[in-house]
Amino acid sequence: MVCMSRVLQWGSVFAARLRKRDWVCRLSGLTVRYSSTETAPHIPSMEYQDAICTLNTLQTNASALEQVRRERSNPQVQLQAMRGFLERAGITVDELDHLNIIHVTGTKGKGSTCAFTEQILRSYGFRTGFYSSPHLVQVRERIRINGQPIGKEIFTKYFWQVYGRLYETKDAHGGTMPAYFRFLTILAFHVFLQEKVDLAVIEVGIGGAYDCTNIIRRPWVCGISSLGIDHTQILGDTIEKIAWQKGGIFKPGVPAFTVKQPEEAMPVLKDRAKEMRCPLWVCPELEDYQADCGPLHLGLAGKHQRFNASLALQLSHTWLQKRCLPDRSFPSNHLENSGVLQATLFKPTSIMVKGLADTEWPGRNQTLKHGDVTYFLDGAHTMRSMQACVQWFRETAAQHERNASGHVCRVLLFNATGERDSAAMLKLLVPYHFDFAVFCPNITEAITSCNADQQNFNVSVENMLTRCLDNERSWRLHHSFGDNEGTQLLLNNGLPLVPEKKGDTLVFPCILSALEWITQGRDPVLATPGKRVLAVKPNIVAKAAPLRNAAEIQVLITGSLHLVGGALKHLDAASSQ
Repeated sequence: MVCMSRVLQWGSVFAARLRKRDWVCRLSGLTVRYSSTETAPHIPSMEYQDAICTLNTLQTNASALEQVRRERSNPQVQLQAMRGFLERAGITVDELDHLNIIHVTGTKGKGSTCAFTEQILRSYGFRTGFYSSPHLVQVRERIRINGQPIGKEIFTKYFWQVYGRLYETKDAHGGTMPAYFRFLTILAFHVFLQEKVDLAVIEVGIGGAYDCTNIIRRPWVCGISSLGIDHTQILGDTIEKIAWQKGGIFKPGVPAFTVKQPEEAMPVLKDRAKEMRCPLWVCPELEDYQADCGPLHLGLAGKHQRFNASLALQLSHTWLQKRCLPDRSFPSNHLENSGVLQATLFKPTSIMVKGLADTEWPGRNQTLKHGDVTYFLDGAHTMRSMQACVQWFRETAAQHERNASGHVCRVLLFNATGERDSAAMLKLLVPYHFDFAVFCPNITEAITSCNADQQNFNVSVENMLTRCLDNERSWRLHHSFGDNEGTQLLLNNGLPLVPEKKGDTLVFPCILSALEWITQGRDPVLATPGKRVLAVKPNIVAKAAPLRNAAEIQVLITGSLHLVGGALKHLDAASSQ
């Protein structure tokens, strides 16, 4: 509320435009004069939180989202709109050709693939740009230079440059401003151009053909990670429809690589590649690469990361070939009898090997140990990614449990959003013997504070809480608990409900209250003196006896990257700096 009031106070900042080359803005009584948006200087009085709050005004509300879905039937209209916004921001599509882009899409693993690829090429000494989504804790994470989120000052400076140019020209274009993701994509391009990166690794937002990152005309190489069912209202409800959308990033003559895909997806990708006159190759198994160091070690946990790492090796190898050896070629790819092009194996260099081992990508198969509490964080939110998550969790949690000094209490903290089949994902988690299943919305903390980076206006609080209760009900049904209609408030004067008859499922109003209850003061990071804690009713305190008596507590946090990000805000202080 604090942030929004500030936005309202100076909501006429850009509306106060007096003339094209010189305008005056009044912010909370402070007058700032700056020159034309042709030079687009930083507005000194604008702070980082002001930029984030203004950015949030571009979030699409629920009714507008439906309009966006209807308009997606014509990708050329979408790309033309994106081109117009780019031009208004002072960027031409031709300039994007000079960013030496690696463009990656997929359903599962595209972010990890990008992280591996960026780390490898940065290890060679190249200055890298990396655009990804969503962010976990701060928006700045989406736009990285040399692997690090851009600083608050740099973000603020470039934000107001781009926002100012777009706002100044909006009246001449029907008052239109780009939506949240589209604006951030434009901002990322602007940052990478201004910071003169050697290359930019660009992760597709949703799909491919209609995604605003597909304004890119001449990437150096494209990649498609594992495909699955997700975003069905936008991309379609079959793997074939989704594959068609993902194949939309193919460009004439631009090499493209994919991992092994579901049987129904490969023919679609092959047809799309043929249609686009794009050479498409399937990556080998990671075990097939012969490195001097023996088996390749990955910085990211989980067996599924081996597919992403192989794709990253092919993408980085191809990029290096074009950059460093433009007049030479590596051994050519060959065509098998099946008609599927198999990518050529090569010996990874020592730099590639080190890049794979050094890769970090928070919130994906991440483990944090705080005293007696161990957190397992994975933003899995599709059936395939949840299958990979539970396999990783089963193996990793068992290793930790073997080293425990006594009884281990196991807790699931879960949330899922959108049209995703949370009941099916929860069914995958049932066999892992959680002592408690805890549910909460993707609200960082219920106590009012200005946490603009994690504000989401696309869904109401009521809808979020209703979804949590639905998730809890699904969990109880999977355990044949029945649908207990008797419920009571979990927090004194608080929001959600908890079944009275069963003590192993609870719903909390925010991430912080859930974490505080789960850890029972045993996490030294959460147990900060002076922290405002929501009062929990006595009978709920009593239910936590197993947590207080256990030698150690294991917490799996999954179902949503936004949930994982909200947890990391409280568990990893460095992520909020």
